[in-house]
Amino acid sequence: MQPYVSELALYDIANTVGVAADLSHCNTSVKVTGHQGANSLPEALQDADLVIIPAGVPRKPGMTRDDLFNINASIVQSLAEAIAKHCPKAIINIISNPVNSTVPITAEVLKAAGVYDPAKLMGVTTLDVVRANTFVAEAKGLPVADVDVPVVGGHAGVTILPLLSQTTPKVEFGEEEAVRMTERIQNAGTEVVEAKAGAGSATLSMAYAAARMAESVLRGMAGEAGVYEAAYVASSVTELPFFASKVRLGPNGVEEVLGLGPLSPLEEKGVADLTPVLKKNIDTGIAFAQTPPK
Repeated sequence: MQPYVSELALYDIANTVGVAADLSHCNTSVKVTGHQGANSLPEALQDADLVIIPAGVPRKPGMTRDDLFNINASIVQSLAEAIAKHCPKAIINIISNPVNSTVPITAEVLKAAGVYDPAKLMGVTTLDVVRANTFVAEAKGLPVADVDVPVVGGHAGVTILPLLSQTTPKVEFGEEEAVRMTERIQNAGTEVVEAKAGAGSATLSMAYAAARMAESVLRGMAGEAGVYEAAYVASSVTELPFFASKVRLGPNGVEEVLGLGPLSPLEEKGVADLTPVLKKNIDTGIAFAQTPPK
């Protein structure tokens, strides 16, 4: 349904042809193609402008995002290698968890291939913003379309830090209320996993967030001004090489990475608490890419 999309190429190791056939019946101008199995990956990626990677296994009850690491890291690594070869100038949106590590893995693969452009590699943290906006709007009785909560850090547990003090429109949170709201936003993924009782993790809300991020990237690529989203990107906002914050999108991907702004004492503590965790996640991703397990 996106007006900026001319072709949607779907790739997976199984069942792709049927999904593509189903989607191709929609009366839009988008050409839909299905590509199934490793041999068809080059054709799927050839000349792509935007590559979205949600591939991987979902979380089950009791699993953390880190439990998924070896499986999903290997999948992302192989896809990054194919991107480097077949569409090295594409903007890449990484959804595959753990995003805190899969984005550094992709960066290392692209660096090794000599095609790394930090402006074109983004971890999709939009779902954290979507959840924060929804929860705060419900708590404060506001129209959800009017609410914007900046979310920074990473995309797992305590590394997800909503900056409630910077919410638009301005809202007031007592300290205990802010702690509860922060914890709900951080644990929202687990809330869905438990509600599905082992049948999967967030898919519909994630698809919504992924589509929102893709639309914003495409609008930026088309030259629209003032397009902003949160994303996990190469960053100098903190001491960490990757960090999620609000970014301005443009024709070349990330045109500007915004700073943290004034933080409340609770948020300052949140940044301090998440930093060592996120550093470990990043280091794990880099180590995997440089010396993958046999």
